[in-house]
Amino acid sequence: QVQLVESGGGLVQAGGSLRLSCKDSGRIFSFNDMGWYRQAPGKQRELVATITIGGTTNYADTTEGRFTISRDGAWNVIYLQMDSLKPEDSAVYYCNTVPAGELPFGQGTQVIVSS
Repeated sequence: QVQLVESGGGLVQAGGSLRLSCKDSGRIFSFNDMGWYRQAPGKQRELVATITIGGTTNYADTTEGRFTISRDGAWNVIYLQMDSLKPEDSAVYYCNTVPAGELPFGQGTQVIVSS
């Protein structure tokens, strides 16, 4: 079964940066549009960034201009560069296909932004 493994989260001050990574065990990135999702306590999971098979990127209004989604040349890793972080960015971040549902969500990686 394909597994998605996220890493790179942590505690950072407002205005700081983090880079998240997502690796898969089944080379699915080259066959699916992929995205980063996040879920804060008490809130629904939301899609914050998307990268298509063709390389086109899209962002939620709340992350446009601050987050950058990318992938490595070998299609092994999906990244999320997060700059100018805000306390409201605090959440557990997950990668998955877009739309979601093709694969189970992994454990995610927690991001905490202190004010």
